[in-house]
Amino acid sequence: MEHFYVYILLSKKDNKLYIGFTNNLKRRLTQHAKGEVISTKNRRPFKLIHYEYFINESDARAREVFLKSGAGHQQIKDKLRKTLLF
Repeated sequence: MEHFYVYILLSKKDNKLYIGFTNNLKRRLTQHAKGEVISTKNRRPFKLIHYEYFINESDARAREVFLKSGAGHQQIKDKLRKTLLF
């Protein structure tokens, strides 16, 4: 059975979030760490602060889209308020 992840990284360089989607979390985190992801290569290092597991790809993609929205960012701030330095 294939599985999918939505994950949130916190940049230790600029203290900003990156929200992503993958079907292989370990591989994707390694790519971020090595600077192989164009959108994050200049914001390293990162800390994984949250991830969610899904068995349905469309549910995971919908969650990623929501978390990238204004309401989603607010939900992240509320849920992870002690983790984030906003």
